[in-house]
Formats: sequence, structure tokens, C-alpha cells
Amino acid sequence: MTSGELPTPGLAERPARGRRAAGRGVPGGRPPGPADPPARGRRAGGRRAGDSRTREAIGEAARAQFADHGYHGATIRGIAAAAGVDPALVHHYYGTKEALFAAAMRIPVVPSEVLTAALSGREPGGPGFGAHLVRTALTLWESDGIKETLLGLVRSAVTSEQASVMLREFISDSILSTVARLTGLDQKGSPAEAEYRAAMVATQMLGLALTRLVLGLPAVTGASVDELAATVGPSVERYLTGDIELPPRVARPKRPARPRGNA
Repeated sequence: MTSGELPTPGLAERPARGRRAAGRGVPGGRPPGPADPPARGRRAGGRRAGDSRTREAIGEAARAQFADHGYHGATIRGIAAAAGVDPALVHHYYGTKEALFAAAMRIPVVPSEVLTAALSGREPGGPGFGAHLVRTALTLWESDGIKETLLGLVRSAVTSEQASVMLREFISDSILSTVARLTGLDQKGSPAEAEYRAAMVATQMLGLALTRLVLGLPAVTGASVDELAATVGPSVERYLTGDIELPPRVARPKRPARPRGNA
């Protein structure tokens, strides 16, 4: 760390010599369980499914792999190899890559599952849809077991490029894609428009998280969840379903007018 740099509370930069430091620098430190992963070179599948150390070893390996390679670069197969287990055991204990990431980062919920439960059955663009989305997010962020983890991830993303890439990829794959699917953006417009609109929603939500939970702006922290939902919700609705100015590279080209036939 050079002079004047602040210590990163989340992901630290990769060790200079390239050796993975399992769990170093990610929010919450290493997951509970055994102190060290299996020795390098151990055969995949070497652990028994019933071994009490297996789940913890997978979580520890996942933390290191996500820190080293980001959310996109880390693979179930690579995590399994680092933990010395068969990839099938990773799926057995954690199910999906998203759920494994959430467990490794000590996020007690799977974001796509929460969003699906909260938004299913609601009509995008219907009365109060945006406010409901904002209220759901704020209530979740401020619940026990999530607030401190979220704070660690956001602070890390602000101060560490490595953490920023990891969080950006996770948000894109697990949260924005879910919002696009649940609100029908992926069906109504082009993929580029769906991505752009979902990203605009993210500007509102991440800005809200930063100003309320990290910076602690008095006007934002002093407002209730319902007040913020009522204020920010309409903007979220407009980004999702309203008439917004799209960049030329995103906007769908207009069909040329049909030439009129001769009279």
C-alpha cells in the first residue's frame, strides 16, 4: 500500500506473487470453518459428500476464486478444483453460481430469488410498481445480516478496482438481468434497450444505497423507507416503462415509411 492510500475494507488487491489468499480482503474475512483449503494437487472428488469440512472448503475456495478472477471469470469447475472436490458437490451444497457467490460474500439471501418473489404478479408500469421495488430494496438492505455486508461491498467497490469489477459483474448478471426479465424489458425492446433501462434503474438504487448507507446524507437518512419509495419510485418506473431519450446506439431504428403508390 502506497503512502496516503486507505486500507480497503472489502477486496484487497491480488497478492503480488500471484498466490491466492483465500478469503483475504473480502467483506467478512474468510467464511467460518477450517482455516486452510486442501493442499494443492489434491485429486478432485477427494472429499466425501458427508464430510463436515466440504461445504466450508468450497465456500473458502469460492471466496478466493471470485477475488482473483471476478464473478464472470470464476467457474464452478475452477472452484471445485481449488477446493479439491468434484463439481457436482458444489452444485449439491450451493445449487447455482449466484447462490455460491452470495454465500461466499456472506449475503444471507439470493438477490434474484428475492426480486422474483417481490415482483412476481405485479404489472410493470402499474400503480406503485416503482415504489414497491424501491421499498423492497430498502427494507432488504437495512435488515439484520445484510446491511453490514452491503456496506462492505459498496465501500470496497469504491476503493478497489478488483472489487468494483467483481461487484459490477454480479449486479449485471444476477440483479439487472432479473429486473429486465421480471419487468418484460427483455421482450419489449432490443437487448441493448433492456440493458440501458435496467442500468438507469441501477443508478437510482445504487445512488440511494451510497447516499443513505455510506455517505449518510442527512436528508436521505432522515427520510423513512416509505417516503423514499414515494419519491424515487416514479423515476424508477419511468426508466423501466416510460418514454425516455435513448442514445442512438440503443434506440431501435425507425422503419422507413412505405412509398405511396401512384394515384
